[in-house]
Amino acid sequence: MYKYILFDLDGTLLDTNQLIIDSFKHTYKLHIHREIEEKEIIQYFGEPLITTLRRYSPDKAEELYDTFIKYNESIHDNSVSLCCNIQAALEQLKEMGCIMAVVTSKRSRMAYRGLELFDILKYFSAVISVDDTTNHKPHPEPVLKALKKLGAQADEAIMIGDSVFDIQCAHNAGVKAIKVSWGVALGHQDEETPDYMVNDALEIVDIVRG
Repeated sequence: MYKYILFDLDGTLLDTNQLIIDSFKHTYKLHIHREIEEKEIIQYFGEPLITTLRRYSPDKAEELYDTFIKYNESIHDNSVSLCCNIQAALEQLKEMGCIMAVVTSKRSRMAYRGLELFDILKYFSAVISVDDTTNHKPHPEPVLKALKKLGAQADEAIMIGDSVFDIQCAHNAGVKAIKVSWGVALGHQDEETPDYMVNDALEIVDIVRG
């Protein structure tokens, strides 16, 4: 049994796919006057926002960042939902005595906002956001910081995420990883093989239980 469970946020706990896509489309249309296809946008899901924006406008990435954030926050609460069976899975993991954390490339304020919106913050003992680390996914620092906060060893923990960046981050920290199928992250998915694949959040409980 794994005692410590680390969850990615967007695309894993919360369905923020359309929120993120719409925010990128709005930003790119306004600043670089281009219509970017959804498939191209999805390719970079899971990496820090500023990293993605620099791919399209290295010189004006900060300006794009401000536009993205403002628009994203304005539509956030009406564009986000809880992923299927996540609430039930979290409740079962809690009853099993698991200690859980969120490890996300999202800013702290918006990570907490999403967790509080669906009343699932109560399940987590730590939230590691992009604001909390110098290096970001796929670098191991976010997972290592979560382990330190929880007082966990790598072999006692498992990471759950929807993108290759989540899987790489976990493996780079010496942690096993579960990839969920309900996220839409597509980019470079063949670059890292997860230890487990699940199609339903309740399958996570079975893996954790062992």
